[in-house]
Amino acid sequence: MSQNKIHQYKKLSKLAIRLRDDLNSQDFVLLYAYNGTGKTRLSMEFKDRGKKQLGQADTLYFNAFTEDLFSWENDLANNSERYLKINANSSFFNGLRQLALEPRISNYLSRYANFDYQIDYDNWRIIFSKGDTSHIKVSRGEENIFIWCIFLAICEVTLDDDQAYQWVRYLYIDDPISSLDDNNAIAVASDLAKLLKRGRSRVKTVISSHHGLFFNIMYNELKKHPCNQYFLHKNGEESYTLQKTNDTPFFHHVALLSELKKVSDSGNINTYHFNMLRSILEKTSKFFGFDDFSACIYGIEDEVLYARALNLLSHGDYSIYQPVEMGPDNKALFTSILEAFLTKYRFELPQLLAENTRQQPSA
Repeated sequence: MSQNKIHQYKKLSKLAIRLRDDLNSQDFVLLYAYNGTGKTRLSMEFKDRGKKQLGQADTLYFNAFTEDLFSWENDLANNSERYLKINANSSFFNGLRQLALEPRISNYLSRYANFDYQIDYDNWRIIFSKGDTSHIKVSRGEENIFIWCIFLAICEVTLDDDQAYQWVRYLYIDDPISSLDDNNAIAVASDLAKLLKRGRSRVKTVISSHHGLFFNIMYNELKKHPCNQYFLHKNGEESYTLQKTNDTPFFHHVALLSELKKVSDSGNINTYHFNMLRSILEKTSKFFGFDDFSACIYGIEDEVLYARALNLLSHGDYSIYQPVEMGPDNKALFTSILEAFLTKYRFELPQLLAENTRQQPSA
């Protein structure tokens, strides 16, 4: 694996500027980042940067705020007239009524779900049905995929240069598949890539995700076009590192191991680090087709002790946001297990989190 330069940023606003600079020469930017890194806030910083520079919006985005443009009326009194309300004040819906997007929405929805819908433009509400039953309450996953289909339909008319969305220069898509199974994740990624490649001369796109499968598919679909891929990591409250991963699209597991190696070497090991180590072993066992994660340390001295320790210590209710330092014995055990695993599986660990990195924080 080639070592790519690490860029450090003290603020998300500076990172947003970096992404916009990338899109001067690239059609796409892909970001892999864990939940809690600040992906949604970064998408809003990116969006706000356009308003500050141009005095008007230039980014059509999909993120948690997009989903918040819809809310349920559950008819608690009669339990019969349920519908999804639309916040019509958002520019997101500029062309929804005039452009008659239902055929485009339905085209996508039929690939992912088996319910019907009707948009009541007079009252700005959506009524769902299945068979002869109307005003049904769809699941959260079905709701999210329906909203995603609206976004895809709007992307289509945007890329067709419709007047209602000519203000869009960028698309910013953050974690569109948070409630989907892997089959739908593959379908969504494939459909999105096909759409974006068709319209790459019209708009530039940033996609961020914590979903490894989705990220990998997007990488493989877009890598033949001008496209930068990054691993985004958060250090502390307001410090971020950006590592290019063009040669290693599934880089996040290596970065996680790098973090565990760093804390092991420093001795600053917290209880939740056992959960992280267990997660790595689980993923490795699936990759090799093992039935149990303990097979990853089979044949290692003290393998039974290590397996029992990982089972026990990874089941605690440990929060990354309220770290608790391990006792000396557990620290030593953690370090022994990690070293044994890294000795058996010789990962090339980048200095992603090294405190003595030569790169200076970007302004």
